[in-house]
Amino acid sequence: MSDEPLAFSPDQFSGLARVFPLPNLVMFPHVMQALHIFEPRYRAMFEEAIEEDRLIALGSLAPGWEGDYEGRPPLRPHACLCRIATHQRTDDGTYNVLVLGMRRLRLVRELPPKKLFRVVESEIIDDVEPPDSGPDAAAGLQLRLLTAFKQAMPRIPNAYEQLDQLLGSQITLGMLADIVAYTIDLDIETKVKLLAESDVVRRALTLLEAIQSRPTAGQVRRFPPDFSPN
Repeated sequence: MSDEPLAFSPDQFSGLARVFPLPNLVMFPHVMQALHIFEPRYRAMFEEAIEEDRLIALGSLAPGWEGDYEGRPPLRPHACLCRIATHQRTDDGTYNVLVLGMRRLRLVRELPPKKLFRVVESEIIDDVEPPDSGPDAAAGLQLRLLTAFKQAMPRIPNAYEQLDQLLGSQITLGMLADIVAYTIDLDIETKVKLLAESDVVRRALTLLEAIQSRPTAGQVRRFPPDFSPN
């Protein structure tokens, strides 16, 4: 198992994103996702990333991808730029990988298919805080979001204490919203909308509404997360 440094600066990103598209997962910054890489095209992608900048983008396939999965079906316009945190090559040449979400990306233009995998010109999207939302308003919204998240969670021993520690660790509203959006069981279209939202207040309010409008208490992702096969 190889561990990698996780520090990231936007100037390390060339703007050309190696896109690993997934049909049923929306990745967010500030969270980790385990992947099992076995298709030749994605093994080539991760091998290049490991040798170069350790960056890949987890994207989402647009509806209707089923008929062309082996080709290049349309991508949704937003993705999450991720850094490879750990990787392990297995005896059969596949990889077990853990990636950490870094930044939102807007996918601008896909390059011609000169490689086995897809490469897309992309722009980093920074979080935006509205000028009229002061620290008190953000803190109040964080508390509302954390409370809603607790109410939606199954009663796991020590989970509430861990969440309170998370809130007390100088986490920002945008970070908390991303962690909750990734963790909680919401439909994929809602998660796609949350990933596309750079305004942290609108993101948190949209997430609150989505949590509160669910018909039943949902589930949270297991930790450590299950592998997501490609």
